[in-house]
Amino acid sequence: MSVATAFSDRPMPPALSIAASLSPDTRQEIGIQVLSRSHPISHIATQHRVSRKFVYQQGNKAQQALDESFAPSQDDDDVLFHLPVTKNWLFQLILGLVLICHCSYRGVIELFRNLFDTSISIGTVHNRLQVATKQAVEINQSQELSGISVGLQDEIFQANKPVLVGVDAASTYCYLLQNVDHRDEETWGCHLLDVMAQGFNPDYTIADGGSGLRAGQKAAMPEIPCHGDVFHIQQQFEQVANGLIRRVQGGPTRLEKQAQRMANTSLKNIVEQKLLSQQLLAEQREQALIYLAQDVKTLLGWFSRDVLALASPPLVVRQELFDFIVSELKQREDERYPAIRKLREALRNQRDQLLAFTGVLDQKLAGIARDFKLPLRRIREVCLLHRKHNTSNAYWERWNQLHSQLSGRFYEVMKAVGKALEETPRASSMVENLNSRLRNYFFLRRSLGDNYLSLLRFFLNHRCFLRSEVPERVGKSPTQLLTGETHSHWLELLGFKRFQRA
Repeated sequence: MSVATAFSDRPMPPALSIAASLSPDTRQEIGIQVLSRSHPISHIATQHRVSRKFVYQQGNKAQQALDESFAPSQDDDDVLFHLPVTKNWLFQLILGLVLICHCSYRGVIELFRNLFDTSISIGTVHNRLQVATKQAVEINQSQELSGISVGLQDEIFQANKPVLVGVDAASTYCYLLQNVDHRDEETWGCHLLDVMAQGFNPDYTIADGGSGLRAGQKAAMPEIPCHGDVFHIQQQFEQVANGLIRRVQGGPTRLEKQAQRMANTSLKNIVEQKLLSQQLLAEQREQALIYLAQDVKTLLGWFSRDVLALASPPLVVRQELFDFIVSELKQREDERYPAIRKLREALRNQRDQLLAFTGVLDQKLAGIARDFKLPLRRIREVCLLHRKHNTSNAYWERWNQLHSQLSGRFYEVMKAVGKALEETPRASSMVENLNSRLRNYFFLRRSLGDNYLSLLRFFLNHRCFLRSEVPERVGKSPTQLLTGETHSHWLELLGFKRFQRA
């Protein structure tokens, strides 16, 4: 007996009794399905075992509710709720305007005057921020930093003055945000010692090639390795390749201008012959430039995909390819294109630092092989599967092969390898992300003070993410992600009592 026959033999309860027993959530779902027109009305009725008339009714109710939500309100002046405006509430408003809305001091004054019929001075705004800053500094300095395993460090600038920045790679917690006069070894070392006093002892850090930064960390934390930041070197490589491509694109224009100069020349034959040789030489140079641009672009592709990519060959293979790319760039150096030489020297000087993340990843893959009692070769094959796009035929062909080879362990191995890739940072780009958020505050003032940066650091570390590409971060603050513990709202941490509607 088929399933359909089995159900058809059973006595069906009346449609009215089923419709009456549906929960409000189910009725709402039916109304949404009707409005979205994702399924025919008959299918919706069959799915919920109700009549089509009932389905139409729920659709009409949903449409009516939607129309009412977007209809212009006729009672805009009705009082929605009463707000007790006290001094403490106004002080909260000052903090909210400055920190949430990126408002300037004079913008705060104007809003108070226009919306609250209240006059305040710049000094009042400044003083309230200073009071909040004292509490923020105490909270910043009391935070335990032992949970940071990978620190991302960089230098940003405001009004030509450096700002030292340190961010936790996993939680995005900002453990260092300091305005300084110099970015030398001594300055970096002193501030790293300060954060070490709070328990900062990462497995390693990631930074660009800044000499002062690296020297300061070596002096303060000699046993902590500092890996290279792949973002900046790849950006430099791309700039060189794109610069050559732009020169190639301008080649026809240059040749056309030279041909026009020849056409306008009515001198002796010897001069014409000289111009012809110059034209021929120019064409040869343009052709050589085309070959050079193609070669550099090919080297960039190898560098990005086979050297710096996470899912790539082991460290020894990457080192060989890295040296090969450096050698090929050296052969293509030209006085007319000094950027190639600068790129080659940067690569030569940073090889071990840039590939340090590969050693970390190789250790993680070896650990997975031990845990699952599989050959490292198999784990490496699963790792290389992540190089392919999951919408390509090649991906699924290889997926099927590995699935048949690993059988029931395939999914667990895929999950473990994916986690290892996600938890192996290669760049300090999180600092660049923080920099983009700080710019919204920095542009309001030319001079940054330590107090202002301390307050910003406290706010950014204790505000919750409204959205994120990492789902685990949504609704949590960097401090909560770092410690694994919940905390009060940042206004409550500063001693305020937040307003809540009855």
